[in-house]
Amino acid sequence: MLGQYIKSIEIDSLWRGTRHIRWELRPGVNVLSGINGVGKSTILSKTIKFLAGRKEDLGRDLARLGVHLTFEPEEADTVRYDVIRGIDRPLVSADMLSRISDTRMSTELDFQLYQLQRKYLDYQVNQSNRIVALFTAASPDAHEKAAAIAGEKTRFFDLVDDLFASTQKTIDRTANELFFNHLGERIPPYVLSSGEKQMLIILLTVLIENREPYVLLMDEPEISLHVEWQQRLLQLITELNPSVQVILTTHSPAVIMNGWMDCVTDVEDIIIG
Repeated sequence: MLGQYIKSIEIDSLWRGTRHIRWELRPGVNVLSGINGVGKSTILSKTIKFLAGRKEDLGRDLARLGVHLTFEPEEADTVRYDVIRGIDRPLVSADMLSRISDTRMSTELDFQLYQLQRKYLDYQVNQSNRIVALFTAASPDAHEKAAAIAGEKTRFFDLVDDLFASTQKTIDRTANELFFNHLGERIPPYVLSSGEKQMLIILLTVLIENREPYVLLMDEPEISLHVEWQQRLLQLITELNPSVQVILTTHSPAVIMNGWMDCVTDVEDIIIG
């Protein structure tokens, strides 16, 4: 059964026989902090491996991880989730390279964008079907609900255009796939800067979840982002989907600067043995 969010993460042993972890989570934003090497990324990685194992129904293999999650509601045994990582490395995987044909794609962020483009097309079909269903059912407030559904994508466009205004890039709103207009030229997302790609990936990932409950896990997502974007990151995510639970690690004070200090947990505070 799918849950709405993760209530707690418990890890028997962060490293061999050491550091028992228990982290009580909020339904909304959860930020894990701590010095280098304290275990932030390990906690996130073990959580992601557990969720992936649930999805693949690995059964007993999960016990070896020593990870225990509780969900809301209590009878749930997993959640819908997405993972964002901040490092942009060259594409070296033969499997990745075999699945792409666009020679402009050269990094892992490019590959993530390529995958998201496919999901974005599905998202648009889903949005159209939702609007058609409203009018087919002759809902008395069909026009208002349809406008709200259409407004989700429009708000995403507006946010991205605002973020990219300093480099004079705007989304091509006439295209089914994501393209940008830049100084009279139509360009694909693969030629954006690393920071622009990273922000686009995060916001597009949030958009295509249709404002439904799910968990967004991010390991230092701010690495490629300049300070102003770091400061706006959590507000933009929660605006696009108020139902998202965010679980992230960060070294940047800017990420939590605008009202998110109460959402921070230090790794040392969740060690119980």
